[in-house]
Amino acid sequence: MTHFSSLTTAPVAPVAPRAGRLRPLGLDEVHISDGFWAERQRINGENTLAHIESRLESEGWLPNFDLAARGELPEGRRGREFSDSEVYKYLEAVAWEIFRTDDPALEARLRHVVDRVAAAQEPDGYLNTRFGRPGQGARWSELDWGHELYCLGHLFQAAVARARTRPDADDGLLGIAIRAADLVCREFGPDGRDAICGHAEVEVGLAELGRLTGDERYLAQAALFVERHGRGTLPDIEFGRVYYQDDVPVREAEALRGHAVRANYLSSAAVDVAVETADDDLLEALRRQWERTVARRTYITGGQGSHHQDEAFGDDYELPPDRAYSETCAGIGSIMFSWRLLLADGDARYADLIERTLFNVVATSPGPDGRSFYYANTLHQRVPAQPADPEATSPRAHSSLRAPWFDVSCCPPNVARTFASLAALTATADDDGVQVHQYAPSSVRTTLPDGTVAAFEVSTEYPVDGRVRVNIVEDGEWTLTLRVPSWAHGATVQVGEEDAADAAPGTVSIRRAFRAGDVVHLVLPVAPRVTAPDPRVDAVRGCVAIERGPEVLALESNDFGADIAEAIVDTERGVSEQEGVVHVRVSRRDTGDTADVALIPYHSWAQRGPSTMRIWLPTS
Repeated sequence: MTHFSSLTTAPVAPVAPRAGRLRPLGLDEVHISDGFWAERQRINGENTLAHIESRLESEGWLPNFDLAARGELPEGRRGREFSDSEVYKYLEAVAWEIFRTDDPALEARLRHVVDRVAAAQEPDGYLNTRFGRPGQGARWSELDWGHELYCLGHLFQAAVARARTRPDADDGLLGIAIRAADLVCREFGPDGRDAICGHAEVEVGLAELGRLTGDERYLAQAALFVERHGRGTLPDIEFGRVYYQDDVPVREAEALRGHAVRANYLSSAAVDVAVETADDDLLEALRRQWERTVARRTYITGGQGSHHQDEAFGDDYELPPDRAYSETCAGIGSIMFSWRLLLADGDARYADLIERTLFNVVATSPGPDGRSFYYANTLHQRVPAQPADPEATSPRAHSSLRAPWFDVSCCPPNVARTFASLAALTATADDDGVQVHQYAPSSVRTTLPDGTVAAFEVSTEYPVDGRVRVNIVEDGEWTLTLRVPSWAHGATVQVGEEDAADAAPGTVSIRRAFRAGDVVHLVLPVAPRVTAPDPRVDAVRGCVAIERGPEVLALESNDFGADIAEAIVDTERGVSEQEGVVHVRVSRRDTGDTADVALIPYHSWAQRGPSTMRIWLPTS
């Protein structure tokens, strides 16, 4: 395992381990310039951030801090017990976006919000608008549901984003976070309260704050919280202590279980702890849990969580499409977990799941204008829904049409911070070279530990087209490694005018003394393919799904023209692609009529008005 602290400065990225197989390249080293993800970043920066701030204001979640500063709580406080966290996620997203665009208006908005947060912080570092004042519950009195530590975890991540993107900023956000983190260490350290938060998150925030500041107390506190999980210190509830991963210790679990967001955040933190403390046993336990979770508890979209009642994982192979919860935040948590394992191990399968989840969960949530969102991501919509009121606040689990805001609005700012920092998920480096994990038109430039500069540009229309062109822009001897997705059988790689070579799923590496102007071509076969489910998933037995490249496709009633329950796919005739649109032969159960019907990328469903939709299509 390589240790990075003496080799490089920390990348401008959400995650910066001090050891691991790979080092993430930050926003200062990778820039997404065009294509699928650049468009989503543009909409995120131009529309989504302003939309979120407007709703934080109108819903009262930002004014809660003003009330706290004026000593006027609890009267007038609005929002759930965790509403503070949405302000912090918004700040994190804005910090990354400021680095990406250098927008002075965003800088002013960030500083205005930070001033309001700072005014609400108590002298000893405590910061929460729901607890701790006359007329409110006492501090730390509802650790199972109160989310005090959860909120602070998001504060710490926001401060890390600000410090890495603007290390000389004088807005004070890092100081706010450090004062709060010091309080957490005093209150919950080895000689303090022997307790955990009911929603994991403070752990990842503390770990990254420790990496940023070099203060080992924060990393030690993160490790302590991780190890305290599974001892039954939180109250037993209707869903059991498994709901908040307090049923068995992290290193003894066999798979992710309970509330899917909590589980992924905790697992992400556990990887952080394992890497920083060289705890190979813990890291191996997390690898096993990831393997089983992906094989048995993850939807074809990459979505996780099959229970609506507790937003939780089901048992192995319990993956009903029409009851899929697949919360957007769980998908983002899964990406956090997989990314950390990828940095630790370098295994391309982690990047495969990240790609699947990005295209089929995260990209699905926001509407085309970035002002409406899915909280849950069903795989089968049986009944068309009425469009959401653009001025209303919706219940969180309504999945049939995107809504502008929710009573529990964790997903919109989570999507925003993911898109704003997305370039930091695309490439990594090690002692020998650079690894490209996600494909988008982009420029990459980094300096390797021996001083070699690796610089290139990626040109591609992926995922519309599977051709990826890597143009070297500076001389240097190093290794270029490209991910070949697990579905890309028949991929080829070619350097210049040399003969093309087969590139098996996994990775393909080219080491040479590159010269400016050299070109590496990777061709990924993105032709549509038919996917059969695991036969142990009884909810979709007798069905197939159609995929194209990284995108899962769906049949929508807008194209079928009838009750989608009547659709039967004819796999004997296969699928076809006409002018970039995938068609499948479908017959109607009620009439026997057949026709070639267009499929759409799942991430674009319900953009043409109310509809029914399904991914898994019956064959009889």
